[in-house]
Amino acid sequence: MQDHIFIGGGGENYGEKQGLKLKYANRHGLIAGATGTGKTVTLQIMAEEFSAAGVPVFLSDVKGDLSGLARAGSPKFKLHDAFTQRAGKIGFESYAYDAFPVTFWDMFGQQGHPVRTTVAEMGPLLLSRLLELSEAQEGILNIAFRLADEQGMALLDLKDLQALLVWLGENRKDLSLRYGNISTQSIGAIQRRLMVLENQGATNLFGEPALELSDVMRTDLDGRGRINILAADKLMASPRLYATFLLWLLSELFEQLPEVGDPDKPKLIFFFDEAHLLFDDAPKALVDKVEQVARLIRSKGVGVYFITQNPADVPEDILGQLGNRVQHALRAFTAKDRKELRMAAETYRDNPRFDTEQAIREVGVGEAVTSFLMKKGVPGVVERTLIRPPSSQLGPIEPAERKALIDASPIAGKYETLQDRHSAYEILAQRAQDAAREAEEAERAEEEAAAAEREYKAARRYSGTRVKRSSSSSSRSNSRGDTIGGALGKALVKELKGTTGKRIVRGILGSLFKGR
Repeated sequence: MQDHIFIGGGGENYGEKQGLKLKYANRHGLIAGATGTGKTVTLQIMAEEFSAAGVPVFLSDVKGDLSGLARAGSPKFKLHDAFTQRAGKIGFESYAYDAFPVTFWDMFGQQGHPVRTTVAEMGPLLLSRLLELSEAQEGILNIAFRLADEQGMALLDLKDLQALLVWLGENRKDLSLRYGNISTQSIGAIQRRLMVLENQGATNLFGEPALELSDVMRTDLDGRGRINILAADKLMASPRLYATFLLWLLSELFEQLPEVGDPDKPKLIFFFDEAHLLFDDAPKALVDKVEQVARLIRSKGVGVYFITQNPADVPEDILGQLGNRVQHALRAFTAKDRKELRMAAETYRDNPRFDTEQAIREVGVGEAVTSFLMKKGVPGVVERTLIRPPSSQLGPIEPAERKALIDASPIAGKYETLQDRHSAYEILAQRAQDAAREAEEAERAEEEAAAAEREYKAARRYSGTRVKRSSSSSSRSNSRGDTIGGALGKALVKELKGTTGKRIVRGILGSLFKGR
């Protein structure tokens, strides 16, 4: 099966090889089944097959088991005999143990390379989903992003967004005239949600250096695709953060990759484990976005495979895009379970050899009901398939071995050091400092002017004798004053001696003695 990935054996006695044609692997798929029916092993063997075919893989390790992909299986393993017998039963003649090239990622930077994005790259829609914002609050978040773009303020981490929201609240009266009502209550609600998100560890998600998509689309020197494993065991404590990050990654792939149509094999296969977390209580706008990505990302050469317990967890419009399916056992304990089981069976092309609904209920661990796209993308007839045994180790590797693989990774050291370049937080902090300094200078100038005014007014009311200064300027001023005063006195005496002066004197004396 040169142009297929081998899944297992079907038909009578499981002797007919069942596989997924690489040409149609970008048409997306579904791995479903109840807990304990073998979904994780199916995910593991599909990752092995895609890697061997030269296709990079990105998957999330929810239970911590998939790190075993980095190490070859062992004949000493307790299931070695069972694996060997199964390989013989399904005609897997080339079955052998093997390790695969693995790159470990971890949002918290503990079990892999740190994986980050920026607030700006996440965008207001996904961030609103992550924060569970109302429509009004989402509107304010859109205003914040718009202002950041207009004023050239980069939004990189959470403190950038928090600082921008504070500035938005302080200037809300001026901004509301252009952007609409901006309430402090809504801003406060967003800030509280950001604080909760921060407490859940989202600080590790936002920042730089941000993840470069080329680093999850690498192939090894031997031509095998690298398997990117996101440690999600701790991340699952914040399921909305987990789902939003994976959706962001899908959106980035969709926006950045060029159109390639239908390539001979995919550029990347993306496994979305616990897919129901993406759609639980999701607003319609978000579901529409997922549907758009699922429909169009195929032409970018990316295949998306949802892993969940029940096909009913995936919205019908998206489920219709998933052409390759591996359905493990479903349990039917209630009327609702039976209805969902019947609906799941109706999505397959019937096989006259067995009843599909009954087969889904009866398949054992490691067995599944499968259907893969055939020539021209037509769904194949449903088959009961015994899944091939894994070549890599079943179960996790030791922490020391994991660390050694991380240190030897081709991207070791690229993402480990967090960078904090000049962005919205620093710009607004600088503006606040400048405004505070200007206000302080204005206040100081006002105080000086007020003091001068008080001195001026006090000088006008002053009635005491000035103390003579010994400076030459004071002496000149006093002598000049004496000269002027003396000249005025002489002129007055001369005038009094004259005719006019005599008249004045007579007039005054006459009035004084008139009454006698």
